[in-house]
This record gives sequence, structure tokens and C-alpha cells, in this order.
Amino acid sequence: MTVSEAAGRVGLTAHTLRWYEQEGLVEPVGRDSAGRRRYTDNDIGWLILLTRLRRTGMPVRDMRRYAELARQGDGTLPDRVALFEQHRARVLARIDELREDLAVLDYKIDAYRKEMRRTATP
Repeated sequence: MTVSEAAGRVGLTAHTLRWYEQEGLVEPVGRDSAGRRRYTDNDIGWLILLTRLRRTGMPVRDMRRYAELARQGDGTLPDRVALFEQHRARVLARIDELREDLAVLDYKIDAYRKEMRRTATP
């Protein structure tokens, strides 16, 4: 796949995809005979994981650390599990915060609807 095709599949811009590579989040991608990047299905799977980590708020430095650990092989599995467990705890805390925020929004929506019904002219 070309840069644009890969970017479209994972929901990033081509610029962001190149930035991920420059930041060491992605292994250097293979190139065709003209020197253009060619992404494989494995590359796409890796990029999807990275976008999920980013979307859940994982800092780039932690994503970079994860990429480094993954490249080092199975000897780093305990470190990778620990990194993901720490991130999971942060995600769960954020979910709790969002639920509280949602409850406030629901309360206000309900209160405003009740007021609109009360003041509606028959």
C-alpha cells in the first residue's frame, strides 16, 4: 500500500504517518523500486494499535517506549504488560471521569427540557 492508502486505512494523514516513522513508532517501511514507501498488512496492524493507544491518551513517549520494547523481542513481555496495565488504569480513570461528566450533561438536558415543557404555551 502507498502512504496515502495506508493513511486512509488507519485514519491518519500521510504527514502524520511519516511523523510516526520519524519518531521511531514505526519500523522503517519497505520501499518499492522507485523508493516510495510500501506498507504491508503487518504495518497496518501496527499502525492501528498505535492509533488506538494515541486515541486513548497514551503519551507519545510511552508509545515510543512500547515500540522499542516490542523490537527487543519476547524478553520484554513483562515490561510491555506493565506499560499496558498502567495505561489501562489511566483509561479506566478517564472513563469514570467521563461518566461523571455525562451525568451532569444528562441532568442539565433533563432540567432544561422540563423547564421548556413548563413554560410552553398551550
